[in-house]
Amino acid sequence: MKFVSTIAGIILFVLFFGFALKNTQEVELYLFLGYEVRGPLVLMLLAFFVAGAALGILALTPTVFRQRRQTSQHKNTIQALQSAAGTGNAQPQPDAVNPAL
Repeated sequence: MKFVSTIAGIILFVLFFGFALKNTQEVELYLFLGYEVRGPLVLMLLAFFVAGAALGILALTPTVFRQRRQTSQHKNTIQALQSAAGTGNAQPQPDAVNPAL
């Protein structure tokens, strides 16, 4: 399986590298307040991809922290219930066997 993922990674790298070599022409990006940015098309695409990924991670951050907090609360509740029941980490006892049978 590692071999297949390595081959897939190499193929994707070659495809993206070829895409980058084909799109080296300079483009202009007009921003607000009269600002203008010039650069190769492939770098502009890469910059916006990275910015989108960073914004996506920032958008998910509160959800991840909330889920971690809830998970720790649930673990604490489970430990409290186990200690109150006196089972803790004790192994279950086998059923009684009647030797007369």
